[in-house]
Amino acid sequence: MIEQFVIKIGQDALLTVLMVAAPMLGLGMVVGLLVSIFQATTQINEQTLTFVPKIVAVMAAIFLFGPWMLTTLVEFTARLYQNLHTFVGL
Repeated sequence: MIEQFVIKIGQDALLTVLMVAAPMLGLGMVVGLLVSIFQATTQINEQTLTFVPKIVAVMAAIFLFGPWMLTTLVEFTARLYQNLHTFVGL
């Protein structure tokens, strides 16, 4: 029973991490793709050109999705604390 509970907590933790990181990673990937297409069409081969737009995109994603990410993490932590009594018997 304890093993199943630990596996469930691990699954929930991985799912929470994926959900929280997805907006930043997705937006960074889309901006990187757009910059790559722009570089390919204009034949500008500057490698540092991609960093600034990606950083701005990730910061914008943190600003836009930050409250939702914080709420998701707080809810996950609250669920962990609510189920803490299961581990006290160990």
